[in-house]
Amino acid sequence: MVVPLDLLINEVSRTFWVMLRIGGFFMVVPVIGSQMVSPRIRIALTFATALAVSPLVPPMPALLDIDFSLALLAITQVFIGVGLGFTTIVFFQLFTVAGQFIAMQMGLGFASMVDPTNGVSVTVLSQFFLMMVSLTFVAMNGHLVLLEVLIEGFLRAPTAIDGGVAQLSWQIASLGSWMFGGAVLIAMPAVASLLVVNLAFGVMTRAAPQLNIFSLGFPLTLLFGLLIIWVALYGFTPQFEGLSQWYFEWTRRWS
Repeated sequence: MVVPLDLLINEVSRTFWVMLRIGGFFMVVPVIGSQMVSPRIRIALTFATALAVSPLVPPMPALLDIDFSLALLAITQVFIGVGLGFTTIVFFQLFTVAGQFIAMQMGLGFASMVDPTNGVSVTVLSQFFLMMVSLTFVAMNGHLVLLEVLIEGFLRAPTAIDGGVAQLSWQIASLGSWMFGGAVLIAMPAVASLLVVNLAFGVMTRAAPQLNIFSLGFPLTLLFGLLIIWVALYGFTPQFEGLSQWYFEWTRRWS
């Protein structure tokens, strides 16, 4: 069996360009891009995914002569993958920030633990929210949706993106306001309920000044906070579905 040289070069080139974008995505995306996953596993997963995706991708520039345009194209491919992975991190950190808001209000801001995924210290409640979101995201096949969005990006814009890298960078930066807005939306019921509890303790202090509000208020605030979080979890799924739907629609517009 004789394989034409031109066909071999085109297939190798297309697989190479696909590997750059998928590799940038797997490098930073949560769960797969965490410190707990070995770089060898990420490289192997990138190569296997690129081999499966490359037949679906339109023809890409051949790697015949290395010049400035090909180097710029390589940087663009990596940036698109890294950008999609970074936006996924922003989506996950939305719930971490919400957990931070609630923890500070209920007095658990000092209770921190090391996040094995990112290697930083976060509050226990934020880590709980992050683990719950990660499991829910995988259970709802969110990782498969991200791969689908990545493949659709190859079909719409195999070599570049609409608007250029500068516009994409600005759009990714604008997700910061959406992250804090969504975190406030998730934390608002618990924060408002804990505010009512604190106001009740203030009234008790005025009515009975002999009560030691510091020794009495802290355990009761913590107890009411845990109870409020337990009740608020019943509305977590609709909020997660709404935020994830908006995020996936946003990624489909530029990826």
